[in-house]
Amino acid sequence: MGENNIVKKSEQKPKKISQSFLDKTFKNVTLFFAVIVVVLMLWMVIALLLQSKLSIKKFGFSFIKSIEWDPVRDEFGALPFIYGTIVSSIIAVLIATPISIGIGLFLTEISNKWMKVIIAFMVQILASIPSILYGLWGLFVFVPFIRDYFQKPVSNVLGWFPLFSGAPIGLGMLSAGLILAIMIIPIISALVVDIIETVPSDLKAGSLALGSTKWEMIWNVVLPYAKQGIFGAVIMGLGRALGETMAVTMVIGNRAEISASLFAPGHSMAAVIANEFNEATGAVYYSSLIEIGLLLFLVTFILNAIARVFIHKISKVY
Repeated sequence: MGENNIVKKSEQKPKKISQSFLDKTFKNVTLFFAVIVVVLMLWMVIALLLQSKLSIKKFGFSFIKSIEWDPVRDEFGALPFIYGTIVSSIIAVLIATPISIGIGLFLTEISNKWMKVIIAFMVQILASIPSILYGLWGLFVFVPFIRDYFQKPVSNVLGWFPLFSGAPIGLGMLSAGLILAIMIIPIISALVVDIIETVPSDLKAGSLALGSTKWEMIWNVVLPYAKQGIFGAVIMGLGRALGETMAVTMVIGNRAEISASLFAPGHSMAAVIANEFNEATGAVYYSSLIEIGLLLFLVTFILNAIARVFIHKISKVY
């Protein structure tokens, strides 16, 4: 009897967990992680809305179009900061876009393998540098250089023109835009490289076989194929520029005013939050800064969503 029990126990095999149960568990766990991202974003938006409720109720839509920023009288308007953010970011994109596209084309279509590895590595290094280091370099090295070798000569010749009027002090909208351009070049160029690499080699080989030069192949095949994705990469770079804080704070001048001159000091949405948040003792003051953060969040979210649509469109269509 005892021997039979031993034989039966030895014949029993451990039960295996079914594959369907493992798949279902894995699906539910990953779904939970994905939902966390959505919940965090909604939580952030709701928190910003609740904290800025006092400002929204008091100023309404006039908060966006007002240039008044007076903590003493509790009168606040975000237009100077919106203007500074948009202008500095546009300057950055206008400068960074052709450079980034050139880097992407060189790395994918022109450079040899060892040069591609070196340049790609340097681009990654630029992308990993903290913004505070960009700000310090900009304040102590780049701003004096721009002041002495660009602003002063241009001001002497074109100082009568509103775009280049004002004292050439170095700090200002132009310096902020140039620093931002340097910061977003690695982001845009890395995306451009990935997008250009999706161009089928058969299309490029066919163009060259028909007698096209390297430049004609790039202009007539590569760029038309990748233009939507490149546009999405540029918008993602713009979204990065809009949200930059420390580097812009250190070189933009931090003056809440609207000026047509690129040499004039300005302010940005992220910079005013960083500069004045600890000083916001009043409830309306605090709520106004939170509302600026809410506006910045919405603008950045919309731009990134547009960029994702364009990048997805090119990867799907082609």
